[in-house]
Amino acid sequence: MLYKYKNDYEKITMGLLSFIPDLKEISHLKAELKWYASEKERSLFLWKNGDGDFIGVIGVEASDDILMIRHIAVTPTERNEGVSFQMLDALTELYQNCKLMGSFDTSKLITKWERKNDSK
Repeated sequence: MLYKYKNDYEKITMGLLSFIPDLKEISHLKAELKWYASEKERSLFLWKNGDGDFIGVIGVEASDDILMIRHIAVTPTERNEGVSFQMLDALTELYQNCKLMGSFDTSKLITKWERKNDSK
């Protein structure tokens, strides 16, 4: 289930974002959190598994009819379990009037997710 980021989740969010290669350094992580907080169109969401643990994070930027997926990260133990696709499915429920698009770093994942959904 998706949970909108709030300051109480800062440490877990930084931990999850640190799985992204470009965000290994604390200064980069803090700058990224500040970037998301600086505009209302930007949001971070955390994903909780069935056991109640946060295991994923996804960062988005919304415009009129496009939802740009900027970052997505899942804990190593939960990778290849479909968590990323579940997060993307949940985002389409939240942003029903938006088409999901990927950034340079997330576009391959978005393409796989779209192909999976097209085959349904």
